[in-house]
Amino acid sequence: MADAPWPFAPPITPMEAKVRPELPPSPGWAYEPKWDGFRCVAWGGKTTPTAVTARLDSRNAKPLLRYFPELLPALAQLPPDAVVDGEVVLVTDGRTDFDALQQRIHPAESRITMLARETPAELVAFDLLAFGGEDLRGRNFAQRRQRLTDLVGRLGHPWHLTPSTTDAQVGARWFDEFESAGCDGIVAKQLNRPYIEGQRAMVKVKHRRTVDTVIGGYRLHKEGDRVGSLLLGLYNAEGKLHFIGHCSGFG
Repeated sequence: MADAPWPFAPPITPMEAKVRPELPPSPGWAYEPKWDGFRCVAWGGKTTPTAVTARLDSRNAKPLLRYFPELLPALAQLPPDAVVDGEVVLVTDGRTDFDALQQRIHPAESRITMLARETPAELVAFDLLAFGGEDLRGRNFAQRRQRLTDLVGRLGHPWHLTPSTTDAQVGARWFDEFESAGCDGIVAKQLNRPYIEGQRAMVKVKHRRTVDTVIGGYRLHKEGDRVGSLLLGLYNAEGKLHFIGHCSGFG
């Protein structure tokens, strides 16, 4: 992409988090809600009718704009050289709705158009990887967060800046308070750490919930010769089976 304005080429693999039973204590850490949506990397760029260089990639570098065309104007709000790490979310009755979000991944263009109008998605920003012609991945999180706050604070709907605190007690309180908004838990990030692409360099504490589910299918292991994960679902009131997630291994 010769005309791309970013200081590094897409795609990238987002930095991930490792699960821990409790949050690391402050100081030196920032705490943020863990949103229940699709991880994404948003790339600013052209969004004209004749040329679109802006991108919205999944964590696996799959293009998401096809399924969320209503987010193209949101990418147009970004400076063309900005790269934002965030989450695509869908809000129903004041809480994130992952089931409704999954319904947006559909092959039929007519249905995509209808759902984009009826159940529009939104974007939550929680890291800034490039801006002003600079690759920010080598800067520490405290610096990146300040730049992100300055940038996203100027953007309108559907952009949202994720809350962040350096107070561990506040982070622990958010763990309970944000659950009613559909959040999955809390993510902790070291303030002095650079953005380490593709590595589990953050910590997450997730809500533990148990439920009896239906095994609706499976995915093969990456080596292709055995089951890698089970696909789980629940029946709704009309008797339709809905996918709710997957689990790996057999306990």
